[in-house]
Amino acid sequence: MLQNLHVKNLALIDEIEVEFGDGLNILTGETGAGKSIILGSVNLALGGRYSKDILRQGADYGLVELTFFVENEAQVRKLKELDIYPEEGMVLLSRRLMTGRSVSRINGETVQIGLLKEVAQILIDIHGQRDSQELLSTEKHMAFVDGFGELGKELAAYREVYKKLQEAREKLESLQMDESYKLQRQDILQYQIGEIEGAKLTPGEEEELLAQREIIRNAEKITSALGTSYQLLTGGEEGLGLVSGLEGLGEELETASRFIEELGDYREKTEDLRYELEELSSTLRGYLDDYNFDPRQLDEVESRLDLIHRLKKKYGATIQEILDYWERSAQELDELTFADERAEKLRGEVADLTGKAKELAAVLSKKRKEAGERFIQSVQQELAYLDMPGVRLTLRLTARELGPSGQDGVEFFISANPGEEPKPLSKTASGGELSRVMLSIKNVLAGRGGVGTVIFDEVDTGVSGRAAQKIGLKLAQVAVGRQVICVTHLAQVAAYAGHHSRIYKQVEAERTYTHVEVLDREERVRELARINVGENITSTALDSAREMLTLAGN
Repeated sequence: MLQNLHVKNLALIDEIEVEFGDGLNILTGETGAGKSIILGSVNLALGGRYSKDILRQGADYGLVELTFFVENEAQVRKLKELDIYPEEGMVLLSRRLMTGRSVSRINGETVQIGLLKEVAQILIDIHGQRDSQELLSTEKHMAFVDGFGELGKELAAYREVYKKLQEAREKLESLQMDESYKLQRQDILQYQIGEIEGAKLTPGEEEELLAQREIIRNAEKITSALGTSYQLLTGGEEGLGLVSGLEGLGEELETASRFIEELGDYREKTEDLRYELEELSSTLRGYLDDYNFDPRQLDEVESRLDLIHRLKKKYGATIQEILDYWERSAQELDELTFADERAEKLRGEVADLTGKAKELAAVLSKKRKEAGERFIQSVQQELAYLDMPGVRLTLRLTARELGPSGQDGVEFFISANPGEEPKPLSKTASGGELSRVMLSIKNVLAGRGGVGTVIFDEVDTGVSGRAAQKIGLKLAQVAVGRQVICVTHLAQVAAYAGHHSRIYKQVEAERTYTHVEVLDREERVRELARINVGENITSTALDSAREMLTLAGN
């Protein structure tokens, strides 16, 4: 149940709190007072779209918060499946609106707007003025029947098989290509695979070749530096290098250390240094041998790099991408080579899945027909109650090709007057008829979705008089065991409210503000009278309003 609505900085609203109770909650007010803003703000809190001009002039942000009390076990279970856990039965949905972006939260935790919408579907069902237009969509007609018949399990089983069928069909279609194109593609793939395989590429090879090329290009500088370093260490032919010098130094220090003990440590360090330099000279000798390059080696490296460059232009920006391309091409060639065998296997799969899908679709059709008959009968009773006894609603099921929802076409037909043949509802119903048909459908479906709060925005559009009274009574019946919130412009509907709030606007300091006030009985009398006769309220109008409330049980 929606307990509280908090709105800040939206349109004419500076900041308001609206409290709701169980049963039937009615909102009334003059045209332009802000009734649409109130329900529009609920839509915004539930993830609806908005434009920057919705923000109150001068405000940097807008805020909408909805506080729900959830005690229905099915709702709690569905919320927990989304990792939403009511805190002491409460769930707080909020949305902060700024220019170009918004922040959504559930119980204070920031969430993606998609999750906000999923939670909203569990907690509340909003039927706005435009929602009657759903009846103009034959796809929605099927959804109503399936929802009434609780065919979710059957529909899910069918769709699982149908999805596999579509995937098998797509695979089969991709294999059934023109034979000449197939042969051309095979030739291209064979050439490309052969070219890549012939190159015998290895990951990291290009980097190694580039480094090797750099060394070869600078081989003269490298060998000169290595030779000089080696000569400094060994002394060349004269043998007067650092190594031999350190050897002589060590011998002299050894003689001196016999008399000066402190020099013994220096002798050992000199010996260690000599060993290290001998190792370095050996290493340099090895490098000198290794870097004795033949000019033809550079040609080989350049030729290899050129090959890699040409392959990169064709198949990928790196050697790894070229190898990935080779792997994909080899797989495609394999598929083309064995396409006929795979196609034959897929034809068998398609035939098998088509048979299963038709079986499940037949079950779905049977149950849909049974549910449709019961659904139409129930809606027909509701329409009769809403002063539409001469209106006849029928349901037509037509056979179609297998589709996402089975093999049925479902459409409502309506006959507005006795003796007239039913015609498509989407083409012939008036606005008032659509409103009452939708209310009837909502009442028939009440309780099947487990949603605790239903909002109707001017569901009484296009009706008046006795029909309006019937709509008010029907809304009160729908509100038994659940919460209904309704915006209305008819006193006959408002009279049935269990909780009645008036929305009005007021100019303060040259700015317009929307306010909401909860009405007591006498205030309700005056509001009903205002709705009936306007601002010039007479005692007769007040007496009529009191009688209206009394007849409605209030």
